[in-house]
Amino acid sequence: MRAVVQTVSRARVTVGDEVVGEIGNGLLVLLGVTHADTPQVATTMARKIHELRILDDEKSAADTGAPILVVSQFTLYGDARKGRRPTWTAAAPAEQAEPLVSAVVEALRQRGGTVETGRFRTHMLVESVNVGPRTLLLDL
Repeated sequence: MRAVVQTVSRARVTVGDEVVGEIGNGLLVLLGVTHADTPQVATTMARKIHELRILDDEKSAADTGAPILVVSQFTLYGDARKGRRPTWTAAAPAEQAEPLVSAVVEALRQRGGTVETGRFRTHMLVESVNVGPRTLLLDL
């Protein structure tokens, strides 16, 4: 599982004309799933995201209650080493990935996180205003 975590002053996901997820000061998480990922990996990823000390004064979302916007992003497992056209073979198929993305979201909520999401298997417009900017790749 991979996550790109960014500090944002605001972020939102729009599908068509509908805003499906929106946060103020917090974390935008682009989340990718690969074939070997399990529910245990999802739980570990949620803990890492929630406790990641990337906010001001080395605080985490767990410390501050900062909201988290989680957006599924299979392209985090794209591979373009052999040319200009990426292959997506390392990304888990949607049927496997969707429940694991949901497991991360649920684990974040169980930890007390305020979590918004994108919408799986749709064309999403993701808008964000980075703070810092601070961006970190988590790779489990």
